[in-house]
Amino acid sequence: MAQALQLAEKGLYSASPNPRVGCVIVNNGKVVGSGWHEKAGKPHAEINALKLAGTAARGSTLYLTLEPCSHHGRTPPCDEAIIKAGIDKVVIAMNDPNPLVAGRGCELLKKSGIKVQTGLMEEEARTLNIGFVTRMTLNRPWVRMKIAASIDGKTALKNGASQWITSEPARRDGHRWRARSCAVLTGIGTVLKDNPQLTVRDVETPRQPLRVVVDSRLEIEPETRMLRGEGELIFTANASEEKISALRNVGAHPIMLANESGGVDLVKMMNKLADYEVNELLVEAGSKLSGSLIREGLVDELIIYLAPCLIGDAAQGMLRLPELQNLSGRHVLRIRNLRMIGTDIRIIARVGQ
Repeated sequence: MAQALQLAEKGLYSASPNPRVGCVIVNNGKVVGSGWHEKAGKPHAEINALKLAGTAARGSTLYLTLEPCSHHGRTPPCDEAIIKAGIDKVVIAMNDPNPLVAGRGCELLKKSGIKVQTGLMEEEARTLNIGFVTRMTLNRPWVRMKIAASIDGKTALKNGASQWITSEPARRDGHRWRARSCAVLTGIGTVLKDNPQLTVRDVETPRQPLRVVVDSRLEIEPETRMLRGEGELIFTANASEEKISALRNVGAHPIMLANESGGVDLVKMMNKLADYEVNELLVEAGSKLSGSLIREGLVDELIIYLAPCLIGDAAQGMLRLPELQNLSGRHVLRIRNLRMIGTDIRIIARVGQ
């Protein structure tokens, strides 16, 4: 199963919106076939492994990181291929959270006389596909927020200068998180100040993430660098038909989602991103939008790069959050990983978990 998980990880940058899945087939203690799912529309991991195993698959044990599909989607159901190949036993890391599968794949195998075991290295499999699981169970993406700051928690000088607080290795590592994400989200403040591209540039990737902007008054201009005519999403709350039309003409998709306060409804925005099959969302925004997402309970994970420098109290902070009257209102984090990236400290922490 560990080998199957390593194979699944090969789809880290390419499998979305599908889950990352790996498969290993063993017969008489020997690996006779292996495979992984590369991208949506291409054969699933089981099919690739069965093709490599050929007739040696008969009577073997198949190790799979995710329950095989039992429905017709972009590809035919994998259950049928496993049954036809004469597999004796299937060991599965985790059940598929997709309501179209959700245990039915395992039941079909059992009804066909195949022994089925589930739960081996389930936590590792779930972590690898945490975005897919979140979208299927909560109807929203898994949300990561990336922040680069000084050791005293400042992201920019008072005048807005922020390039570069962290080191080149830290910035390259940040691009790896972009590469694995289905979409990158920022706010209009960052767009107007920095005019970012929001593309993956420092690491190899077979695709670019979808670019998303929260812009309640639709201030973004059609000439903005991140609008490349690739279906960028702009969530807004108040805009003229003329401005909407101008943005549509350059390939962007303005979406009206107003809340009672006249801003963008962030909860409904996350649901809409799930409709666009966004599994993992990376937030790279200013303190105002970042703070709003934290307050709404919409951030699952923080990736914080702390540079070994001090900027001072007058500089801009990480998050714009309301003042607390007592510590019981603090946002509790659970640190999952802590390491050096170049000269910087990288902290990966879960929010409220």
